[in-house]
Formats: sequence, structure tokens, C-alpha cells
Amino acid sequence: MMSAFTLEKREDGIAILTMDVPGESMNTLKGDFGDEISVILDQIESDADIKGVVITSGKKDSFVAGADISMLSACDTVQDAETLSRQGQLIFDRIEKIRKTFVAAIHGPALGGGLELALACDYRVCTDSDKTQLGLPEVQLGLLPGSGGTQRLPALIGLQQAMKMMLTGNSVRASQAKKYGIVDDCVPESILMDVAVGLAGQAVKTRTVAKSMVSKVIESTSFGRGIMFSKAREQTMAQTKGNYPAPMYIIDCIELGLKNREKGYATEASLFGKLVMTPESKQLRGVFFATTEMKKESGADGLKPKVIKKIGVLGGGLMGGGIAFVSATKASVPVRIKDINEHGIASAMKYSYDILNKKVKKRFMLLSQMQRQMANITGCLDYSGYKSVDMAIEAVFEDVNLKQTMVAEIEEHCHENTIFASNTSSIPIADIAAKAKRPENVVGLHYFSPVDKMPLVEVIGHEGTSPQTIATTVGFAKRQGKTPIVVKDGAGFYVNRILAPYMSEAGFLAMEGQPINAIDQALVKFGFPVGPFKLLDEVGIDVGTKIIPILMNQFGERFASPDAFEKLLENDRKGKKNGSGFYKYSGKANSKDSGKKVDESFYTLLGITPVSKYTDSSVAERCLLLMLNEAAMCLEEGVIRSARDGDIGAIFGIGFPPFRGGPFRYMDELGIDHVVSRLEHYATSYSEKYTPAAILLEMRDEKRNFY
Repeated sequence: MMSAFTLEKREDGIAILTMDVPGESMNTLKGDFGDEISVILDQIESDADIKGVVITSGKKDSFVAGADISMLSACDTVQDAETLSRQGQLIFDRIEKIRKTFVAAIHGPALGGGLELALACDYRVCTDSDKTQLGLPEVQLGLLPGSGGTQRLPALIGLQQAMKMMLTGNSVRASQAKKYGIVDDCVPESILMDVAVGLAGQAVKTRTVAKSMVSKVIESTSFGRGIMFSKAREQTMAQTKGNYPAPMYIIDCIELGLKNREKGYATEASLFGKLVMTPESKQLRGVFFATTEMKKESGADGLKPKVIKKIGVLGGGLMGGGIAFVSATKASVPVRIKDINEHGIASAMKYSYDILNKKVKKRFMLLSQMQRQMANITGCLDYSGYKSVDMAIEAVFEDVNLKQTMVAEIEEHCHENTIFASNTSSIPIADIAAKAKRPENVVGLHYFSPVDKMPLVEVIGHEGTSPQTIATTVGFAKRQGKTPIVVKDGAGFYVNRILAPYMSEAGFLAMEGQPINAIDQALVKFGFPVGPFKLLDEVGIDVGTKIIPILMNQFGERFASPDAFEKLLENDRKGKKNGSGFYKYSGKANSKDSGKKVDESFYTLLGITPVSKYTDSSVAERCLLLMLNEAAMCLEEGVIRSARDGDIGAIFGIGFPPFRGGPFRYMDELGIDHVVSRLEHYATSYSEKYTPAAILLEMRDEKRNFY
């Protein structure tokens, strides 16, 4: 078997230790590397001619992307997982204690175990490339850094910044890493090894902690540290609602390590072992593996996407502006925005300008970089410049006749292979393509708002869409930084179809007198980022309810919503955007109280006397069972290709709690028998809309799971 490590000794006494895992595009640390690394460290320690060591990567754009997460699946007990942590700690501890200068030469991602390896070195130097990022993202998998990260990072850069990085899991760019003191230097890639070799020739340095003046004051006394840890726990509990154990464990490890370093390491290994075996981490790792698999898929078996070199965006509204932004800045293609007036074009361009300008002000990017990206976006009132467009993405008003006109105009003004992608959220793609000359080029590409933040897109083919069009659209969505799921054409597609009955049931609960804020709190407690009424206020009550008649037309009465929604619209309540919705909104910018209190006039308008009569669990159950049942029907009808796609769509599209794994993994966790039993209970005692999907009845009888 080929080795993942090579050691080359130079004439000047500097050894180059290169990591290059055979057969993989990125380096990951594996459990069976321990013996191999130990042999190399023995060689380094015993060779008196070696003065220093540079650790580098043999991969083109990757230092070490972290530990191989799949090895955690082989752990049967807490002790198995704890042993893995202790092995990593011992190896990195040995690197730190060898009295020869170790330097990490970092280009590309240094994440998780990769950064922990670098932290064990005496010096770290990284490239100034956009590809270089450093971080400890373990919390996003329901874990904590298990190879010394909870102890070394705070010791290097101070408690506050280290805690922030570990609790969010966010990585930092090269310039930030230099500013925070994570790396000693940040240099062009062309001189990375020269600088690293120079540092390796120096004596082992005394470590100093990089802290701001404020941090020094707070962290210098036990009283200040006590307040900081107390505040961190309070904020963490407020954000996680107690649903994620990892953040609290991270705080415990850091605090214990301050009092006793050895105890800190022991606690880190012990709590790492516990976290690996939690259901939360299991589900979060499942999400990670699912998204990793999806990155390798084209959406159409055996077909490679054609390269999109230029796109057009039809419509300069909020969605059009967002689509133009991700296309110009992430996919790095020229974008031509067409609108019926200059104001629409200016508005769409301002969308990108505002985001990029904020990055420039925060020094996350150079003004010259912003100018280059903005130069990718142009506008027109006619179709000038559209002859060379490879894909036209339509983001106009939800009117089928207007969208059909757009198709005809694109077919007239663009080349014969131009893809027409509609961002419709409700109109079947077959209707949009009904009058097309080239229906094989028409596809749905449904984004979620705000486009620059929401990771999901639905790619929807009607019966006449060619597989090549699907593959090319999926490929381009990935270039935009999106996670695409391919879904079957039909009202609501997948995400909005499973969301609609959940939202409507929240409305029926409110009509029964359950307070709006109590309903929202129940669903937030379950794990959603916001409750259904807050969500409706955010997206707009008019926008959120427009799909109901379309769904009812195709699927019948189970998609009926409360008449109250129509009454709210008649009263011009559209939510946050016009300051009148379920909650009170202040006209003052950045007001802390805006949107926090229920607008009591809602109850008066509808003649409701709010009385909290249901428990949080029963509120959540009523709303969720309809979502779960609809998701099962979507799988049964082939709307989604797999339970995996359904889970990713729900998590990335509507914020289904990731720690619960998505609707299908959650049903497996509850037990299909339990899900059917509860649906049947509500179907007989409350409403036929809870009638279990045929696929669930079949799975219950055959004792099958989705996974």
C-alpha cells in the first residue's frame, strides 16, 4: 500500500514532511495513520542532522481538510470514540514536544484535524489565496475538536476569539488568520515553502497569545473569565434551545483547560467520545455525507454538464438581483440583467453592490476585487447582448402568460441551445413550456430567498425537458454555490408542497385560540430557526399564501388554509415588508424590539380570544405530521428521487432541524409504526387530511424504514 507521508531531508538540515493521501483529491486524517506517523517522528527525533521540519501537502489546493469522518461510524462505544481522540492528542502532543522546529506550510483548507495539526507546530505560515481557510468546524457535525484544539487554540489567540470560532464552526480567511495570530505569516503561494523553510531554521519560539486590549482585560482575572464563560453559556443556550450538546461541551473543555491543562485534554477526549455516540451528531454526520454524495452527481446519469459561459437574468427584482449576484460572484460568469425599466436594473445591481461593499468595508475583500465582480453585471431594456447567453434565468411576476412570453422571446433572441430556467415557486414547468418551440430547453430553477444566503435550489424538469438540460442546470447551480435537488414537475414542487400544510395547520391552531407566539415558540423549541408566523411575516403573507389555491387545485381539500389568511390580505397585512403582520414592526432601522411582540389587533380583526390550550409537543406534532405525511407522498409519487434528497431539501430549503436529520430520518427515528399511529389518531379524531400516505401503511406492514 502506498504511504500517505514522505520525508525528504535537505542539505541545510531542514526536512520536508509531505502528506499526500493516495487516491483522494483532499487530504484527510485517518485512524490507521498513527503507526506511520510515529515511525516518521522517531526518524526525525533520532536524526541529529535534522534541525527543523516543514509539514506541507502534496495536494494542489488542500493542506488537510480534517479528519476522515467515516471512521467515526465504526465506533461502537463511547470508549472507541474516546480512544480515537486520545490517539490524535498523543501524536500532536509529541510533535509539540520534539525539540526541533516544526512549521506548517498551509495552502488551501486547514480545517478540523488539519488545523489541530498546524496548532501543534511551532510556526504556521499560509498563502494569501482565497482557497486558504482555517477553522475548527466540528460543532457543525455535533462534535468538538478532539485532538487538542479546545486547548491549543485558546492558548494561541485568546479565549474570546477561539471560543467564537469553535462555537460557530466558521472558518477564517488567510488575512484574518494572520490578524488573529493563528498564523505567523501570510505570503504569496510562490514563496510559501521558502518562508516556511526559513522559519524551520530558527529556534523553537516561545508562544505568545495574540489578544486585543479588551480581551486582555477580561481574560486576565478569574472574575472576568467567570463572567465571560457565564455569558457564553447563556447565549449558547438561547441559540441552541438545548438541542445541540456540543457547544456547551466545548465551553466546558476550554474552561477546565485554563485551570488544569492535563484535565482539559482528558475532558476533551471524554466529551468527544460522548458526542460521537449522540443521535444529534449521528444525524448531522448523515447530512454531511448526503451533501458530499450529491456534489458528485449530475442529476442525469452518465451526462456531464455543458459549460455555461454567460447568463441572462430576466427581471430586476429581489430574486433577480440575488440570482445575478451568485452568478457573477460565485459562478464567475458575465450576467446580463433585462428589465422593463432602468430602476429595475439599478435595483438588481445595487443588491450585489451592497453585499460586496460591506465586505470591502470589513476588509474581507479588496476594492479592486469588488470592482472586477461588479463589472461582471450589466443591464439592458431590450435583448441586446443576449445572442451569446447560454442560460436565461427568469425571475418575473408569477403569471403563466408572462412567463410563456418570456420563453418565446428567449427562443427568438438567443441561440438554439440556450436554456430557459424559470424561478417560479408555484407554476408547473409544463405550463410554462406549453407553447415553446424548444421545450427540451425549458427547466425550473427554484431559488429560495434571500438567494445569497439560502443554499438550496430545486431543479425541475417537465416531461419534455432533456436530460442534458437537467445536467447542465444542476452543474451551474453548483457553480453558484448551491445544493441542487432534482424534483418532478407539479404544483409546489417539493419544498413548498411539504411546507404548505405545516403552515396552514399553524393557522388553524391560531383560529382555535392558541396564541401565535406560543405556536411559534413550540416549533422553535422543536428546532426550526423561526416559527411559522414569523416566517410568514418574513417572506410576506401575500407571497406565502399565493400557492394555496394552486395546491388545492391539484391535490384537493387537504391543502385548504384558514379563511383568516384572506381576511388579513384584505386588511393589507403583508408582514414585515409593509410593517403590518402577525407581529409588530417598528419603522426605526435596527430597532431591537421590532418583530418581537405579537400585534394584538390580529386577534381583534378575526374575533379570536387567545388562550393557551395545547402543549408545545402537541402543537409541534399537529403541524409536523402533515409535513411528514406530505413528504412521504412526494417520495411515493416520484416528486423526489430519494429519501436523502427529501431530507436535504427540507433542511436547506425550509430549515427543518438538521440535528433531526430531515423528515425521512426523523420518521425512521420515531418509528414508522408510531408515525402511522399518530396520523390515524388525528384522522379519526380531528380531520381526514391526516390520513396516512399509502407508502407509510405499506412500510409499517412490512416493517421497513426509509434508510
